[in-house]
Amino acid sequence: MLTNIGIVLLTFIAMEGVAWFTHKYVLHGFLWFLHKSHHVRHNHALERNDLFFTFYGTLATVFFIYGSENLDYRFWIATGISIYGLTYFLVHDIFIHRRLKIFDKTSNVYLKALDMAHKVHHKTPEKDGSESFGMLWVPIKYFRLAGRKKSLRNLQ
Repeated sequence: MLTNIGIVLLTFIAMEGVAWFTHKYVLHGFLWFLHKSHHVRHNHALERNDLFFTFYGTLATVFFIYGSENLDYRFWIATGISIYGLTYFLVHDIFIHRRLKIFDKTSNVYLKALDMAHKVHHKTPEKDGSESFGMLWVPIKYFRLAGRKKSLRNLQ
């Protein structure tokens, strides 16, 4: 059982690297024509960019199907991918982009740094010029900025 938990955790962690690489080199590369919809302000619920979840969903489904009979490593990899997908939905779509208005502002430094990094990523609607391509990994400079913002607010 400990091995299975390890596989889930390693898969979840690896997914952040996969997401970063895919975002930087595929979405801001040859599939920009689909991802561009995510960098442009709009008032509709869905964007072309939302199609990307189908890739990871299909991958997880295939792993679930072939790993379910014996609950082998493929099942646990699918579980890790699925947990990452759920986390992505909660953090990126609900918290950062507020697609569902259920989270308000936070005082948590990590969440504030994450939000800042993502906003900097969206500072340009163009293919080039963005930074901070991960979802959960936040460069240290944003922690510093988020911490300073909190300190300045406490002085007021």
